[in-house]
Amino acid sequence: MPIRPEHRFFYPIDWPQLSDAIRFHRARGRCEECARPHLQRVFHLGDGRWWDPEIASWRDGQGRKLRQRLRNEDLLGRVRVTKVVLAAAHRDHDTANNQDANLAAFCQRCHMLHDRDEHQRRRWRTLFRRKAMGDLFHGSYPIS
Repeated sequence: MPIRPEHRFFYPIDWPQLSDAIRFHRARGRCEECARPHLQRVFHLGDGRWWDPEIASWRDGQGRKLRQRLRNEDLLGRVRVTKVVLAAAHRDHDTANNQDANLAAFCQRCHMLHDRDEHQRRRWRTLFRRKAMGDLFHGSYPIS
């Protein structure tokens, strides 16, 4: 995920090299959560299951090979194609903590799932701030 300009100063100056080391050297170009390959187009069902052509089998959201075959009704009309892009993520959401164990290579799906609580917190804060600014400047009182 690209870093917003207002958050760039939270990251170390060598972040591109650190991110590259995590994504391509340690993770070998695959998501560390679901094993999706970087810059490849994958067929998926939207619930985490995806087709891995290297092993000619479906994988689940944790990258494990599915044991049972999918039914045709599971596949028809549900298969989508996504281009996978890996990003380096902080497991504890602290951009100052760049320990190797705190960094992970995640695809878009896994990164969004990992950051879900943080995104909800930020969304609530943004909406609360907008409401407060509206109350402050516009108020709920009639203008007389």
